[in-house]
Amino acid sequence: MMWVQTFWFAAGLALLVFGAESLVRGASRLALSLGVSPLVIGLTVVAFGTSTPEMSVSVHASLAGNPDIAIGNVVGSNIANVLLILGISALITPLLVNAQIIRQEVPIMISASVLLLVLSLDGTISRIDAGILFTLIIVYTGFLILQARRTTTLPAERSPEATERWQWHRHWTVQLLLIGVGLAALVIGSRWLVDSAVVLARFAGISDLVIGLTVVAVGTSLPEIATSTLAAIRGERDIAVGNVIGSNVFNILAVVGAAGLVSGVGIPIPDAARHFDLWVMLAVALACLPIMLTGGTIARWEGAVFLGYYAAYTAYLVLAVQQHSVLPAFSAVMLSYVVPMTILALAVSLLKDRRVARADQDDR
Repeated sequence: MMWVQTFWFAAGLALLVFGAESLVRGASRLALSLGVSPLVIGLTVVAFGTSTPEMSVSVHASLAGNPDIAIGNVVGSNIANVLLILGISALITPLLVNAQIIRQEVPIMISASVLLLVLSLDGTISRIDAGILFTLIIVYTGFLILQARRTTTLPAERSPEATERWQWHRHWTVQLLLIGVGLAALVIGSRWLVDSAVVLARFAGISDLVIGLTVVAVGTSLPEIATSTLAAIRGERDIAVGNVIGSNVFNILAVVGAAGLVSGVGIPIPDAARHFDLWVMLAVALACLPIMLTGGTIARWEGAVFLGYYAAYTAYLVLAVQQHSVLPAFSAVMLSYVVPMTILALAVSLLKDRRVARADQDDR
């Protein structure tokens, strides 16, 4: 029955959120105990922890013979991470972007997006392709750990109130327990989510790819949404941005890599993903660079642009599924007016920031 599947879908999402929260809380405490910087925590512990739902869902979908959900979940999550999560976070407060993110992390995210697109051109992520991706996430993680070791600092002093709140999970056994409980909840929640999503998709006549790109992608991105939004509210902007960038890199390299390795024949890439969605994911990754270069800040208006594009992307998917008569006109308006105007606005903003920077140098 439909209400039963809806219940299991909602229960799966709830378990994913609970599991990710438990995992991130335990892992973050371990990292903080070592005095690791907030940016490194955002790029590794928080990003990888909040991406565990994507890992669980895509691996289970691949094992269950639903490759469209496996790839759609990753592509849709990466699009949602940038457009939806950074958009919401920037609307809460303008996000000051760490120079390391501009110089290193965003180019790595763009390179990973290009690599996934290139490997998908033949219509399949083979097990060899998956092995390459998974090897790269190991190399990337090792590189970040080496960087963190060079910049490790002593943990900050805590107030008596903060120490009391932190006391109950400061012991490593409690932290490991939180991580174990989180992983278990994520595995169970992903099974409920994928199974119910497939049933609901077939009942509604919607393809697995679209479900993976939208409902499942946003559902598994809820931990990122909660983490980055809360980090923005608390002024932890490095964690808010690092979580998104790190999650996108992890999704491409680790999630697609693991899903392809556990599948006996690799992951078939649907034509719709090869011809449209993967290109959107790459365009979204490329859009981060000029926006972050405009003064090293993601302004509120840029966050609003991100949210607007995510709404437009979701609307396009819905119209495409329905083969709606409005679709050609909608696409024409987006390509001929909205996109060029956004590029022009970013160019003007970038030139303005450059002039301000030169004026400051001349004054000195």
